[in-house]
Amino acid sequence: MTKRVAVIGAGTIGASWAAIFLARGLEVAAYDPAPNGESFLRKFIGNAWPTLRQLNWVLPEADPMRLTFHREIAAAVRDAEFIQESGPEREDVKLALFKEIDAAAPPQSVIASSSSGFMVSVMQLACKHPERCVIGHPFNPPHLIPLVEVVGSAQTSPQAVAAAMEFYKSVGKRPIHIKKEVRGHVANRLQTVLWKEAVRLVTEGVVSVSDADAAIAYGPGLRWALMGPHLTFHLAGGEGGMTHFMHHIAPAAQTWIDDGGEPWLTPEVQKLIIDGVAEEAAGRSIADIAKWRDRKLVDILKVSDAP
Repeated sequence: MTKRVAVIGAGTIGASWAAIFLARGLEVAAYDPAPNGESFLRKFIGNAWPTLRQLNWVLPEADPMRLTFHREIAAAVRDAEFIQESGPEREDVKLALFKEIDAAAPPQSVIASSSSGFMVSVMQLACKHPERCVIGHPFNPPHLIPLVEVVGSAQTSPQAVAAAMEFYKSVGKRPIHIKKEVRGHVANRLQTVLWKEAVRLVTEGVVSVSDADAAIAYGPGLRWALMGPHLTFHLAGGEGGMTHFMHHIAPAAQTWIDDGGEPWLTPEVQKLIIDGVAEEAAGRSIADIAKWRDRKLVDILKVSDAP
């Protein structure tokens, strides 16, 4: 069982990863080049710890003092059994990080990237051991949201994918195996398609930005906290399930799909959305909204079947 992990890049995503790793009883070695990197990381973990305790996700053996901070990547990954890279979303940075991590990490360790859009096959280009590299893409904030998307490439070994899946399960996550590389992976592509339709409806004057958001948050979003679209529509089919849905509802749904246009994010459309979101935020800062979101996430997680 994995005992020691490295977090490379300890900004918002990396710090969130470190918090859940520590809560699950692991030793964490972190690296970040920012001058205030260590203070930010320790403050983030301190703020997250009470929430993790509230969810009963802090194991008895967990100790936030098992965190060490390093100014060199080699020192952070030297004894790591699993490495979570969460550096900036820039191809040149990812390539450089993976090259340095791969050169210094133990040969048996798995290297996972939190990248939300890049393919692992790109980052493997600089590695001497590409077979151990995967995508391990979380959803923000990783210490609360269970989903992790695991993606390998043609060069990734099945053993590395299996090891990543098993590791994420061991720390209470809900990993899914994406069998083929696509830009943006799966969850981002799904939510972007929804957003595209929301933008179209706003630009065509069908609905306001805030009401488009409400249409999801107070409707299907509540069901989606429990199940995905396929199982949701299976229930919508009544006793006949998905078979009945396909026969009786899918034809109408197809007309809604066919009716979709292609909204372009022109400067005018961008301003329309930005102004609408500002109105919806009603003066609340990003930090205020994030705190509200996290409080609500905790409430949902308490009554869900998440680990």
